[in-house]
Amino acid sequence: MDQPILTPITMNAFLGQVDALVRAMTASQWRPDYLVGVGRGGLVPATYLSHATGIAMLSVDLSAKLPDFGDALLARLAERAAAGERLLFVDDINDSGRTINAVRHALAAAPAGSVRFAVLMDNIRSAASVDYRADSIDRSVTKDWFVFPWEAVANRDSILADWGDVPERTA
Repeated sequence: MDQPILTPITMNAFLGQVDALVRAMTASQWRPDYLVGVGRGGLVPATYLSHATGIAMLSVDLSAKLPDFGDALLARLAERAAAGERLLFVDDINDSGRTINAVRHALAAAPAGSVRFAVLMDNIRSAASVDYRADSIDRSVTKDWFVFPWEAVANRDSILADWGDVPERTA
């Protein structure tokens, strides 16, 4: 299996993506009660969005696959949404759509319009749709593995191991 092209996202590009999400959120005139950073990749973008918008941030971790930090927290967030709170889930990339669809499934009983999704990069061929995106890619054309600023501190082997967990995302 060929290794992907590792394409760094600069800090300036990342800040531009955050700004684009803030503008899109503002234009929609929909304001969540909470931002929810989806761990691991959505935590830093959610933190920046929280500072830029003044909206409080919560987090849920689906990457570690520990029920107490993933499924249990999603159940609590589903209760909050069912009670009328509006939640904006934030992730770095909507690639296959697996993460967003898992969150959407967990919050399926939430009232219409109470749960939305924002990503820095949105694969137009993803199995999931998002409400806000800073950039779009087409995975049938773009095979690069994007390295966000918070990932740039990892060594190449670690980055390739993350890619290797689900290499079909860039196939």
